[in-house]
Amino acid sequence: MQIISYNVNGIRAAVNKGFADWLKAANPDVICLQEIKAMEEQLDLNIFIEAGYTYNYWFSAQKKGYSGVTILSKTKPNHIEYGTGIESMDVEGRNLRVDFDGVSIMSLYLPSGTNDLRLQHKLDYMAMFQDYINALKKDIPNLIICGDYNICHEEIDIHNPKMKNVSGFLPVEREWIGRFIDSGFIDAFRYLHPTKQEYSWWSYRANARANNKGWRLDYTMVSNPLQEKIKRSVILQEAVHSDHCPVLVEIEN
Repeated sequence: MQIISYNVNGIRAAVNKGFADWLKAANPDVICLQEIKAMEEQLDLNIFIEAGYTYNYWFSAQKKGYSGVTILSKTKPNHIEYGTGIESMDVEGRNLRVDFDGVSIMSLYLPSGTNDLRLQHKLDYMAMFQDYINALKKDIPNLIICGDYNICHEEIDIHNPKMKNVSGFLPVEREWIGRFIDSGFIDAFRYLHPTKQEYSWWSYRANARANNKGWRLDYTMVSNPLQEKIKRSVILQEAVHSDHCPVLVEIEN
């Protein structure tokens, strides 16, 4: 089972940049999208159906042109869970889950901390999300949480480790993602590639992508019971529909 996570920074813009053709070629079983910036009714869903994804689920932010997550699947899930039931999280359309036999997959878009107010929102969100996942795992132990976490975990995950005062690499954020992993998850890419320095996001400024001055913000977090089923994890840097690139995990299911 191949699962891709991709912050598309606007699904309509990504489609205009050839996303549908890329999706056909990549051909994952499930793809989790973040920051779709669109409502379902604003899209031609035939684009995704023709690419092989008959089953597509959209959880948009209430604010138009903002945030939102999607899951496209070739196989019909047993259950779809829209949001977390926590209003301050769900109003921004940041969590969507599909349950299959043997595994559940979540598309997650953690907030960024672009100013003091948003940083506090991010920290509050992370605390609530951890509590939510702790409870969820009791009923759904085989869980994969794919998405843009907006955090670099270790110095190897950022091109300039001196940026300790910038949100995304703040000590408090790095400590949280470390605790999140310790609570029962495996960072699939780092598990299989302990010393590889690759990134999944580059600023549009200063030719950052061409100079590979990036950050690894996108993760496929696999719950511990699935550890032996992790077969492959790669960062697909050749995809250029966004300031992010996709990340892939392959699970034996």
